Amino acid sequence: MLRLKNEYCQLRALEPDDLNFLLKIENDESLWKISNTQIPFSKYLLTAYLKNAGEDIYAVKQLRLVICLPDGEAVGLLDFFDFEPKHKRAGIGIVLNELHRNKGIGNEVLSLVKAYARDGLDLHQIYANIGEHNSASLKLFEKSGFQKTGTKIDWIYDAGSFENEIMVQLIFA
Repeated sequence: MLRLKNEYCQLRALEPDDLNFLLKIENDESLWKISNTQIPFSKYLLTAYLKNAGEDIYAVKQLRLVICLPDGEAVGLLDFFDFEPKHKRAGIGIVLNELHRNKGIGNEVLSLVKAYARDGLDLHQIYANIGEHNSASLKLFEKSGFQKTGTKIDWIYDAGSFENEIMVQLIFA
């Protein structure tokens, strides 16, 4: 478990007490365009989700972890998605609440994620899909060693217009 913690942050499993935090993030309409969500989530649905959130990544092909500060305060979520153990790859997504963005936490999270993906999950690569106008995320991932490898044209539709999506990858040597 030490590989999911450093002096700046930690990644931990979802707990039932995370319901209100999860409600706030999942129902933040500004994030819906990147999560393919169109409707709000109820407490009922998220409570059911939390009951099953501890399932094995090898069975459900995804894993959600809570990003916490050293004092335990939850400040964001990390998702592994499209986990493919045969091909040794997974997608990742990071969301931090607005108060904790641009403070170096994302960089620390990526440091933990890279070590866990490589050493804990035995992955060959991880990737992320980032809207081309999300310059902060693009900069974060590139600073952490990810390379732009593709552009999905008109991939994200929001508020009457399309945005391209950039794929970034990190291949472990």
